[in-house]
Amino acid sequence: MNHITFFCCEQMLATSMTLPIEMFRAAQNAAQVQSRTMAPLDIVTAGLSCDKVQTAAGFSLVPDHTLDEITHTDILFLPALWRNPKSSLRQNPQLLAWIKRLHSQGTLICSVGIGVSFLAETGLLDDQAATTHWYYFDRFKKDYPNIQLKRQHFIVQAGNLYTAASVNAFADLTVHLIQKIYNKLVAMHVERHFSHEVRKAYSSTSFVNEHSQHPDEDIVEIQVWLQDQFHKDITIKSLAEQFELSVRTLNRRFKSATGITPLNYLQQLRVDAAKDLLKNTNLSIYEVACQVGYHDLSHFNRLFKRLLATNPKKYRDMVRAKLFSSH
Repeated sequence: MNHITFFCCEQMLATSMTLPIEMFRAAQNAAQVQSRTMAPLDIVTAGLSCDKVQTAAGFSLVPDHTLDEITHTDILFLPALWRNPKSSLRQNPQLLAWIKRLHSQGTLICSVGIGVSFLAETGLLDDQAATTHWYYFDRFKKDYPNIQLKRQHFIVQAGNLYTAASVNAFADLTVHLIQKIYNKLVAMHVERHFSHEVRKAYSSTSFVNEHSQHPDEDIVEIQVWLQDQFHKDITIKSLAEQFELSVRTLNRRFKSATGITPLNYLQQLRVDAAKDLLKNTNLSIYEVACQVGYHDLSHFNRLFKRLLATNPKKYRDMVRAKLFSSH
């Protein structure tokens, strides 16, 4: 996924384009330090024309290409807006047709805030889950009754369609995409440089429409169960027995459906929970480990460092670094 397109339009919030671009450039630099053979990202902007567009910030941007010139892209970013876009959308059917054409090719499409209406107008979100800016909730629900509005989630994923509630959530989503393009170490490098504290994990701020991700309902049931029970004493053998599967079948079907093993999934759930506890409580490292299902502190420390490239103590120091006392 190295070709990324940002759509530009009148009254867009410039940060909904410039911030992700800067994050992707930082990721590219970090990835090339890891591997000199890493292919560079091809990041372009596109508009209804190549004329200047006035942003909500008061300055102009000039798109690199027209929509017709972008016949394929791996990721499309649709910007946040400062006004209700419905009237302008209906006057530009070319844009909606372009979005639908890219979606039919498998393009991953991300939208943010009121700009989620770009996707809503195409009909691609009908019967799908989505979110938008809180200010637009009631109007959005009225205008698009067939969309499952998730008011409590900052990021919602429905297959290859991503919606984010705000520019801050868009930054979280960008970190998630950087990990998909590169790896966790690169994503964490970018996260540290663009935020004083490590943001909440993508999984803790998002709603993922699991059924749109894979059709294996048994594995969806296992995922939901693990999300509720991860803190308990769980072995892959006991998990397989509970759902009347062999260990081999469980591992095969789970990895086929999600891309990772059930053990890796369980470890990620536990580490994500540990991150929140380290940031928001004064529990000792051992107490945090016990809370998320690990009673061997050395094992917990090794796992945490393997997944996050830092140990729990350093992580806690980092996420609390911006807190200070006036005394």
